[in-house]
Amino acid sequence: MGTVHARSLDPLPMQGPELGVQADDIDLGEPEHQEKQEVLENKDVVVQHVHIGGLGRTKEDILTYEIADVFRAKNLIDVMKKSHEARQRLLRLGIFRHVEVVIDTAEGADALPNGLDVTFEVKELRRMTGSYNTMVGNNEGSMVLGLKLPNVFGRAEKLTFQFSYGTKETSYGLSFFKPQPGHFERNFSVNLYKVTGQFPWSSLRETDRGVSTEFSFPVWRTNHTLKWEGAWRELGCLARTSSFAVREESGHSLKSSLSHTMVIDTRNSTIFPRKGASLKINQELAGYTGGDVSFLKEDFEIQLNKTLFWDSVLSTSLWGGLLLPLGDKPSSIADRFYLGGPTSVRGFSMYSIGPQSEGDYLGGEAYWAGGLHLYTPLPFRPGRGSFGELFRTHFFLNAGNLCNLNYGEGPRAHLSKLAECIRWSYGAGIVLRLGNIARLELNYCIPMGVQSGDRICDGVQFGAGIRFL
Repeated sequence: MGTVHARSLDPLPMQGPELGVQADDIDLGEPEHQEKQEVLENKDVVVQHVHIGGLGRTKEDILTYEIADVFRAKNLIDVMKKSHEARQRLLRLGIFRHVEVVIDTAEGADALPNGLDVTFEVKELRRMTGSYNTMVGNNEGSMVLGLKLPNVFGRAEKLTFQFSYGTKETSYGLSFFKPQPGHFERNFSVNLYKVTGQFPWSSLRETDRGVSTEFSFPVWRTNHTLKWEGAWRELGCLARTSSFAVREESGHSLKSSLSHTMVIDTRNSTIFPRKGASLKINQELAGYTGGDVSFLKEDFEIQLNKTLFWDSVLSTSLWGGLLLPLGDKPSSIADRFYLGGPTSVRGFSMYSIGPQSEGDYLGGEAYWAGGLHLYTPLPFRPGRGSFGELFRTHFFLNAGNLCNLNYGEGPRAHLSKLAECIRWSYGAGIVLRLGNIARLELNYCIPMGVQSGDRICDGVQFGAGIRFL
């Protein structure tokens, strides 16, 4: 973190016996001091110059947009505030190791009595950086090796290579990221990737090789992402005992799709939110830009959070989705929805709700899931204000259903089918926050509404991930 330094407009008076001057002999000029204080705090000042020191390969034009607001400051407090905001924007570009700010009186022949100069001292990141870390996904973990070239062409571009080896998925990819000057939230990226995943609940192995382009931009309080993806998908059996339904899905396919995602998020935290709400809506259309896979897919996620008494939080969430095959081909097992497990409907095994064949779960074309949660501090508040704040006691009630629909029937028949055979569960446990990116849950679950073919986890269930119902 950097520091904002504001230098005094005039040097402090020096006094003392060692200088041959007594304090009583000096006219302290109290009215003048008060006048200067008034100038600093209440009267207008003018930012005449803004300097950026320490630049190497970074182009100055990309930074002009980030510091422009500093010139609009009207008083010293405003200058300090806007300088701090500009510093945050410079760090957000991801091209500087640190940024320091110095505010000083203006110097030079054109200096005004109330003029100020602002200097940003920056230190650029190295041309190449490497990283090694571990990541937690939805009930899986992985080791990630990364190689990054920040600020490739001097305007906050980023080229990244990443290799990930996980318990269920192995991937590597190359991506290029380019923000719009002055609007970092508007950015464009291109990705090349290969992903190999194992899905034991379906006895399925999937390898995707593809390319995607994304354009992200904000509109009012919402964030939008437009994406095109082209993928060569290879499906295979994970075991000799794979069901015939899974073997039928094996083979190669080409998928070309356009998708749009809209997100509204007013929560104060994504892991342990105490207030606020979030809404995510995603639409995907495949087949109209090529490939041999055609469908329309819609899904949404809603979460509401409210702080109650004794530092407890009530949270409600609702998920839902619909997959509509286009043309004569049925939907693919790789595109359907899956439900169940410690990150969705607790008390059931991972993705082990809904249509199945010989013990292999095939997913569904429609689903919904809802949750009601009460989070409270640990009993007697051990470690209050420190380590204990990472934990919460968790009480929950979950419900949901996953099925296939007959699209020749009307909406009323579809809703009736989604309301049949509802699986639900309740229980309690402990939640641990891992930084601001993931969390762990250890719950005692009691599954209810179990249907034939469902796999349950009656009793203690452990979950880790970044996305929870």
